[in-house]
Amino acid sequence: MFDDGQLAGLAEDWLVVGTSCDAESVELTARVIEGIPRGNLRVPRSEFVAVWSEAERLCEERRRGGSGGGWYAAGVAHTCRWIAGATVVFNYPQGPKARPAAAPITHREARAHEELIESEMLAAERMAIRHPNGIVEEPGWLEAVVATLTWAWRGSAVPPLEVRRAEAG
Repeated sequence: MFDDGQLAGLAEDWLVVGTSCDAESVELTARVIEGIPRGNLRVPRSEFVAVWSEAERLCEERRRGGSGGGWYAAGVAHTCRWIAGATVVFNYPQGPKARPAAAPITHREARAHEELIESEMLAAERMAIRHPNGIVEEPGWLEAVVATLTWAWRGSAVPPLEVRRAEAG
């Protein structure tokens, strides 16, 4: 089990999330950003980070009782975490546990790399065909995953979230 001082240190390198995938006080540090494998992106890193940051901000807003971005923002954040190869700390009742971010569709915990991202993209497209109206229990999740992978991995389409120009750098 981690004490508060150890958790503060973890937050510098890892994303801290609540139960499920609800974002909790997520801060993208320089170390996390620099650790994004270059081969995992087909968009400029600064744009990817701006979208990821916005998704995390929306998740945090929702967690605090605001409107946030719902399942859509959570889907974008989850997909970005995985593409970036981030490690997340889950706050379980028995204590925090660090784990690699899991792939959004297949739930693989293997660190994202080019072949796995392509495989995840295909799995997301197949799921979207099977569920053309999305997943009822998680409205917007599947659409967010497909949109994020299409944008970040295939380098096509538009970003899955609108980001103010000043944030995109």
